[in-house]
Amino acid sequence: MIIEAEHLRKTFGELVAVEDISFHVRPGECYGILGPNGAGKTTTVRMIYGFSPMTAGHLTVFGLDIRHHMRTIKTRIGVCQQENNLDPDLTVLENLLVFARYFNISRRPAMEKAQKLLAFMALDHRKESKVLDLSGGMMRRLVLARALINNPELLILDEPTTGLDPQSRHQVWERLEELKARGMTLLLTTHYMDEASRLCDRLIIMDHGRILVEGSPAELIRDYVGHDIIEVSDPGPALRTFVQSHRLHHEDLGHRLIIYGNNHDDLYHEIRNTYCREGCIMRMASLEDVFLKLTGRGLRE
Repeated sequence: MIIEAEHLRKTFGELVAVEDISFHVRPGECYGILGPNGAGKTTTVRMIYGFSPMTAGHLTVFGLDIRHHMRTIKTRIGVCQQENNLDPDLTVLENLLVFARYFNISRRPAMEKAQKLLAFMALDHRKESKVLDLSGGMMRRLVLARALINNPELLILDEPTTGLDPQSRHQVWERLEELKARGMTLLLTTHYMDEASRLCDRLIIMDHGRILVEGSPAELIRDYVGHDIIEVSDPGPALRTFVQSHRLHHEDLGHRLIIYGNNHDDLYHEIRNTYCREGCIMRMASLEDVFLKLTGRGLRE
């Protein structure tokens, strides 16, 4: 295994950020960690790359105990953090060359690697630009390029596309898919359910520091919400009675009724024809439906 976490725990004084979680990441897969704000996602990945020491539990990366081999582990991983911590006083190329020195990569191979990474990230035409002259999408691609300067076996991505426009997000996704096709292992935290569905082979959904579920996106959708979703706006009492009497798997949000399940064509037509001429739709279920069902729909601030 690339990562093995057993009964991992992290506290900050009386605050329990991560509480007794266990999971493993296989070679060559993209493993996702999802959860609302404060769920413990970033705290978990920070323990894995050594930024934050764990309070309790056992954690190995590449079969090495992080308590005794963190220096060796760090030479074999790349980290793309949430924050844009590029050096604004350096050019795009200089940011990569300076970072390469942390891995004791000499000037010539560092230059060769940097040029290849800038081409891979479609940034070679901006190599002499200052960081502050780049767009948000370009900055994120540069942070990703920097994380690859040491040819890592494991790439850790903490919300890599937050705040990007759709075109920039898709560019990053395409690069990550190429890296995965080459055999690189990816560990991803994200708030974007479409990102997780597209990239992740397996994932966990966390809340309040604990793991709620684990599985592939398709498995979680099938097991927790089914294939189809029927949504009804402003449902009336008769429809609520119908849903309850037929024991349909549903959520009643007051202003909206959500019905989960499979093969809903006949049911949809019956509901639409009998209970709601307007404000009734049927659609395919998604990972976002699973996420909201398990973690709730209230704001986390």
